[in-house]
Amino acid sequence: MTKEVKLVKKLKRLLKRLGCPRWLHHFGPKKYELSHHLAALLIRSFCKLSYRRVAKLLDLFGMVCPSKSALQYTAKKIPSYLWNKALEATSGIKHHIIAIDGTGLSRSNPSYYYLRRIDGKIPKIPVKLSVALDTRTKKFCAVKTRVLPAHDIKDAEYLLDKSNPDIGVLDKGYQSESLYRFAYNKDILLMIPQKKNAKRGFYRKKMGKLFRIRTYHRREVVESGFHSLKSKFGSSISSKNAKTIRAEVYGRLLCHNLFFGFVEI
Repeated sequence: MTKEVKLVKKLKRLLKRLGCPRWLHHFGPKKYELSHHLAALLIRSFCKLSYRRVAKLLDLFGMVCPSKSALQYTAKKIPSYLWNKALEATSGIKHHIIAIDGTGLSRSNPSYYYLRRIDGKIPKIPVKLSVALDTRTKKFCAVKTRVLPAHDIKDAEYLLDKSNPDIGVLDKGYQSESLYRFAYNKDILLMIPQKKNAKRGFYRKKMGKLFRIRTYHRREVVESGFHSLKSKFGSSISSKNAKTIRAEVYGRLLCHNLFFGFVEI
């Protein structure tokens, strides 16, 4: 019985730490608590179900669950700052070494028969996912989603600001004097391999002297984190709206931090 209510206990403890209200709305009927909505959304991400199927599944088990349309409305209504606070609470406040990298998630998961019918053309990957991963706890501490392709450097400052580590390890694609300046002002040491054709820049040279190849190899942990995330929850996104896409991505990352990390909240 203890294992059955473990998810509910974790969610209520997490919501209490975040200072969230008991109900999502103030004037509406007090039928479903915020924990009921989040539990259904996390179960949907964990089991890779649709809104309709997760509502039916929880109803068959006799658990309290909002309707399919109510879950969709909740996924759109939850603001990004609440998702970020939940990710911060599950990953920890202080991080020593974080690895930053980006990956792509497809909007659909076409079959090989479909790809053969369209002459083998692979659909584009419009959902861009950039994350900051703690290399010690293997937990995601910051994330930025985009529904259109974009360069990795656009989200680097945001991820460093949200995670606030001591050391950040990134690949050569993040070589930018403005990023070095931002990290220097935040007292963050960047471990980025130097490009042969990029030799100018005061902050670039200053941090390049402190580069250590052994510390830089901690960046490989984020690649392992991407593999773990996609093998458990899939590499495609079923949501269509930008807000529901964000909710689905954050749900997967929270499930990873809650159930597959090294440290309990």
